[in-house]
Amino acid sequence: MRVLVVGTGLIGGSIARGLRARESAWALWGSDADPAAQAEAEASGVFDGVGWPAAFTPDDLIVLAVPTAAAAALLPTLTPALAAGATVTDVASVKAPLAQALETLAPALQARVVLGHPIAGSERSGMAASQAALFQGRRVVLTPNEGTDPAAVARVEGLWQALGATVETMTIAAHDAVLARTSHLPHLLAFALVDALGADPHREAIYRLVAGGFRDFTRIAGSDPTMWSQIFSSNGPALLEALDRFEDTLGAFRSAIAARDGQALFDAIARARAVRDAALRESFGANHDV
Repeated sequence: MRVLVVGTGLIGGSIARGLRARESAWALWGSDADPAAQAEAEASGVFDGVGWPAAFTPDDLIVLAVPTAAAAALLPTLTPALAAGATVTDVASVKAPLAQALETLAPALQARVVLGHPIAGSERSGMAASQAALFQGRRVVLTPNEGTDPAAVARVEGLWQALGATVETMTIAAHDAVLARTSHLPHLLAFALVDALGADPHREAIYRLVAGGFRDFTRIAGSDPTMWSQIFSSNGPALLEALDRFEDTLGAFRSAIAARDGQALFDAIARARAVRDAALRESFGANHDV
């Protein structure tokens, strides 16, 4: 099988490195719209070829390892590859815009597209940040519909299983709603906190006295602004719903602080701790150090 990774940054590079480490028989190609990124990918020695293949066959799997807007723009251009029998998947964090782009294709071509999203990543970016083990033990969500070809789904599942990931399926609406809460909202809060502190009149003292809690909470605020501004705008309705629910909870904390209600604060913090521990153990295993 030939795997063409379109977008050779953190996720695309990690897919290639992981497959190179585990599936030596697969041919790996890398393509990137940024000439410098493609040159870096070529210099890495991970890929068997770079650029866009001249022709496609049913043995080809194309992975769109680019942000949501770029993946949605690319899908309609893949008609020749899909018509030749290639399978297409993606890694984008928001699925609804891709589903809309899919509707521009003929049903027979749509059937070869399996939208997906690996629940893994880093605040770092680029091929240099890629890791062969990035997906080991992580979950990947696929969002096929009734018209998706089961053989195409099996092929994409095989890709992620070869990388050590666990695959599950859900609807596009459920995926976007869940990710708004578990990924997009935390990033939004981290960006907002750091932005607020940067405008604080005490910022010089704040910078001198930051501790481990600040570092841990704001780590994801070092993420790529281009990618995350696209994610926030692409998943606006689900993110706004999550933000509304969060503001209600934040208001309850504020009211308890204003009322000096220590018991209400204790109860809320204890609930939060229990939810965090349960969620991490569910995602990372019973022996995970929470």
